[in-house]
Amino acid sequence: QVQLVESGGGLVQPGESLRLSCAASGSIYSIGAMSWYRQAPGKQRELVARISSGGNTNYADSVKGRFTISRDNAKNTVYLQMNSLKPEDTAAYYCFAIISAASRNYANYWGQGTQVTVSS
Repeated sequence: QVQLVESGGGLVQPGESLRLSCAASGSIYSIGAMSWYRQAPGKQRELVARISSGGNTNYADSVKGRFTISRDNAKNTVYLQMNSLKPEDTAAYYCFAIISAASRNYANYWGQGTQVTVSS
């Protein structure tokens, strides 16, 4: 079965950088758009960045100029490069992807989440 596995979270100080990775595995035929969401305790989950299958990107206003989303289709992986991190970036980050299996039917998939904590 298809699954998304995230990695790269951790504890960093304000101003530092971190790169998150999310790799899709399983019986994959094709991957459409891939996104990163985040959720802080007591707050709703929000879209951070999105990249289409064609490479078009969108970012939340709060991360524009600091975060960069990219993908490596050969590795079925999406990345989120986070620079100039701020305490308000602290949250659990979740990978999301639209994936078709061998059946050619697209479905939504979520990663398990990886914690990013920005604190001095």
